[in-house]
Parts: sequence; C-alpha cells; structure tokens
Amino acid sequence: MIKVLRKAVQVFRRMVLGMVIQERLANWRMGHVSGGAAQEVKYVGGVNGKENLSSNTGAFDVNKLQKLRSKGGKKTDTVSNKVPKVEPKKKVTKKNRVWDDAPPEIKLDYTDPVAVIGDENVKFVAADEGESMMDKEEIISSDSEVEDDEVETDSKVETKKKGWFSSMFQSIAGKANLEKVDLEPALKALKDRLMTKNVAEEIAEKLCESVAASLEGKKLASFTRISSTVQAAMEEALVRILTPKRSIDILRDVQAAKEQGKSYVVVFVGVNGVGKSTNLAKVAYWLLQHKVSVMMAACDTFRSGAVEQLRTHARRLQIPIFEKGYEKDPAIVAKEAIQEASRIGSDVVLVDTAGRMQDNEPLMRALSKLIYLNNPDLVLFVGEALVGNDAVDQLSKFNQKLADLSTSASPRLIDGILLTKFDTIDDKVGAALSMVYISGAPVMFVGCGQSYTDLKKLNVKSIVKTLLK
Repeated sequence: MIKVLRKAVQVFRRMVLGMVIQERLANWRMGHVSGGAAQEVKYVGGVNGKENLSSNTGAFDVNKLQKLRSKGGKKTDTVSNKVPKVEPKKKVTKKNRVWDDAPPEIKLDYTDPVAVIGDENVKFVAADEGESMMDKEEIISSDSEVEDDEVETDSKVETKKKGWFSSMFQSIAGKANLEKVDLEPALKALKDRLMTKNVAEEIAEKLCESVAASLEGKKLASFTRISSTVQAAMEEALVRILTPKRSIDILRDVQAAKEQGKSYVVVFVGVNGVGKSTNLAKVAYWLLQHKVSVMMAACDTFRSGAVEQLRTHARRLQIPIFEKGYEKDPAIVAKEAIQEASRIGSDVVLVDTAGRMQDNEPLMRALSKLIYLNNPDLVLFVGEALVGNDAVDQLSKFNQKLADLSTSASPRLIDGILLTKFDTIDDKVGAALSMVYISGAPVMFVGCGQSYTDLKKLNVKSIVKTLLK
C-alpha cells in the first residue's frame, strides 16, 4: 500500500512539474514574441500569483533572458555598426598627359633659327663641349710600362729560381737555330691571345704564319727565350701593319684643293647603324675648329628620318646643308651639292650616304655610281669597333663590289677608315687591326662618344700594347 501511494505521489509531482514548466514556457514565448519589457511579463504571470514571483528567480527567469537578449542585440548592433560600408568601385579612366607638369630639362631642340653667325656659334659650342680630341695628344700612362717592367723582373727572378741546369739549358738553346716546331707553342698562345682581343681568326692565323716565316732558321742570342722573341717579332709586325703606308693629311689636302678653286669632297660609306651621320657631324665640328668652311650633303634618300637627322646637326653647328628629300638619286644629289658648295665657296663637302649591307647589290651599285660620278677626294668607311670576323667580310666585299660594279678602268676603293664606338670595347681592339690588314687603308678617325668632341686619332703604340697584353 505504501509503495502504491509513493508511486501516486511521484506521478502527481511529475504532472504538476510538467504543468509549471509548460506555463513558464508559454509565458516566456509570449514575452519573446511581444518584445516588451519585464512589466508585460509580470502581467502575464500575474494570473498565477506566487508562481509568477518564483519565475523571477527560477532557472527560466524571463527578466534575465530579456536582459541577455537586449545585451546580445546591442553587441550585434555595435558589431554591425563597425562593418565599413562597401562603396561601389569607380571606373578608372586614363588621365590625359599634361606636359607642363614635367620637370625642366636640358634644351635639346636646336631647330629654332638663331641670329648668330657661324663662327660665334662654334665658339659657343666649343665652350660647352671643349676642344676636339683630334687636336689633343694622347698620353699613354706609364703604369702599363711599369707593370710590364715588373712582369719582366718577376720572370727573371723566376728563371733564376729554376736553378743552374735550366739557365744552362736556356743558354745552350739560345744558340740553336729556330725551327717551326720550336715556334709552334708560342705562336699558338699568341694566336689565342689575339683572338680574345677581337682579332678575326683568319687575320690572327696569317699574322702568326708571317711571324713564323720571319723567325724560322734564325739564330737566337744567348739567354733568350723563344716566347719573348716571338712576341717582339709580332709587335714589329703589328706596328708595321697599323702604320699608314701613305700619309693622309686632310687639312693639308683641303688647303691644296682650295688653292685650285674647288671643294674637298669626303664620302662616308658603311653598313647600317654604325653611326655615319653622327661621326660626320664630329668631323664637321673638327674642321670648323680649324677655320674650314663646311657644307653637308644629305644623300641618304633611303632611310626615313635621315635628312632630318643631318638637318639637326647642321642647325646645331650653324653650317649649310644641301638636301633634296627622299626617293631621289643620291649620285645626282651629291653632284648638285658639290656644285652648290663651289658656288657659295665652301671648302669641304661632307656627303652622307645610306647604310647598306655588303651583300645588297642594288644599293652597292648606287654607291658605286655616286663615287664614279662625283670622284670624291676621300672615301671613308665607317665601321664599328665591336665587330670581329665580320669586319673582314664587310671591308673585303665593299672593296670588291666597288671594283666590280664600277664602269671606270681604275675604280675608286676605300681610302680610309673611321672606327666608331671605340669607348664600348675595353681591351677588345682587334677590329682596328682586322680592318687595316684586309683593306690596307689607315684608321684616320676614332669615335669614342656621343658629343662633337669625341673624335680622336688612332694611337698605334697603345693598340699594339693592348693586343699583346
């Protein structure tokens, strides 16, 4: 009986507890939906009196839930307020360039007419850029000579350190006649050294063969090494090749032509992009410094912009220029320019021609016609100091084409060489040797920069020393 009563009480408690929970859930739901304050919750729970009071402190306290809800709402509001507003991206449009905002630069446009006579303008240019390097004697620093002396003394010390037997062997070998087998090691090393200096392989091989032929069968002096003998013979051969066979003094020839009442004509020829127009302006600047009147002839009627380039140099130097535009016969333009120079009394006519590859027969034929028709006093080949084996091909084919395509019995060939970009090669000076060896024409000018003063003579001793270093 007691067990039955206990079960009944438990069931009753569960029923009451379930009813209380349901009521409190209903009250909480009503307060959550209405979103009101705690007073409305009290009013809804006021129907049951004490039960409502206990709800304020129970596990399902509506007031606490409302406070938590209000706090959570505030937090979400603050978080939502902190989120930045995403603005729509503006379409990026390219702004027009305003040239007036650019920083002031050095004036490069000299096309404006200047009311200054030519001589005064040349003085102004000379004051800015200085005297041409053609009129300055190049001084070879003695450091290289000191280094060579040190190397020689060091080598002598090393030979002394080798001992009595080696010195005795050298003294005995020095008295023997030289044979080709003895020269081969030294000549091979010398050939490799020349090729590293940008000398064409064909030229280096021919030079070594000529040196071997000159030394073979000769008797060496006592205590003389074969390598030093070969190097001395090569040095003599290089000086002999680079020294011009005939002296070409342009200033003297200009004066002689002036006395005969005619203009001295110089034609600049060469392949594309070697700097013919720029170095023509350098030669003009050098002549102006020697009180020689100069006129330019724009005979490059093939390349776009060639006439404008030469016109800019002429205005910069304040010298006359003869031009007929493009798509004209350059031979006829050159002839008319020479006639105009004679009329106005110009001492020198510098003829600019189009760059052409040595295999381009139409352009080579036009060049041959220009030289044959105008018979210039000097034909200058403008070549780069950067080329190696190609220097042989360029010069040999230029001379060959000028000879084959000329209608004269004694065709004019290249008289001299103007070597450009000499400041970019460091010790790779072999192109000068290759060009002189293959053509027999001397290097008359060396271009070593971009300004008008960067034109100088070839220093043979310096070149030979650099080749054999």
